[in-house]
Amino acid sequence: MKSSQPFLLLLVLAGLVLFAPSSRAQAPAGAGSGAMSAFVGDAPSPKTSTTQLNVTYRQPTEKTKFRNYIYDTFGPVPVAEAFLVAAGNQYEHTPPEWGQGFNAYMQRVGSNFGMGAVTTTTRYLMAEAFREDTIYYRCECAGFLRRFKHAMIATVAARHGEDGHWLFSFSAVGASYAGSMATVYGWYPSRYGAKDGLRMGTYNFLGYAGQNLFLEFIYGGPRTLFGHLRRQNYSESDPTPTYPPPTSTH
Repeated sequence: MKSSQPFLLLLVLAGLVLFAPSSRAQAPAGAGSGAMSAFVGDAPSPKTSTTQLNVTYRQPTEKTKFRNYIYDTFGPVPVAEAFLVAAGNQYEHTPPEWGQGFNAYMQRVGSNFGMGAVTTTTRYLMAEAFREDTIYYRCECAGFLRRFKHAMIATVAARHGEDGHWLFSFSAVGASYAGSMATVYGWYPSRYGAKDGLRMGTYNFLGYAGQNLFLEFIYGGPRTLFGHLRRQNYSESDPTPTYPPPTSTH
């Protein structure tokens, strides 16, 4: 029963995407982001989408996509995530062959960071091959369920073409399983196999969904938790702050 839990969670995720109320607007021009909404300043001029989503979309340059890939792979978020997940693995003695102690913990940190690096690299390379834009764009829509649905759709879909229309993304879905399979067959104990890789890949994919929710509701634009905190901090000195703050291009 325990091994089927991640697949049940995937079914719940799919159901929430299908039955949540639809949104009419998605990404504001220039609101694109990678792991932390960092590098979108050199995107070309916006084009209005002709799809039913009725959005204004800026197709990112190759430089923008590569910088987002570097940040998603080596930035502070994947590093922090590797340490946090490793703490849970240490507590659960997973895998038990690695034992306990500081060295075992750092081995688990490296394992999780490696899985994340393979995942983001696979997503980037597949997106380049399929001409997809897998950068996360926050929703212009209002309401929790609409924003939640937007984040979930971005987990399984990517933007295509100059108008940024949505299509199912093999890059977004397949990358999570590429990362887990590389972990199982690359450095995990030999008793782990394909079944474990699928289970770990599903958890990896659910973590990707959680990252999108983090970007949508907690970190990023003016309607996120950090955005409200920044607005309070800037209110006395700067009545018209920008979100996110300007980033260096050097």
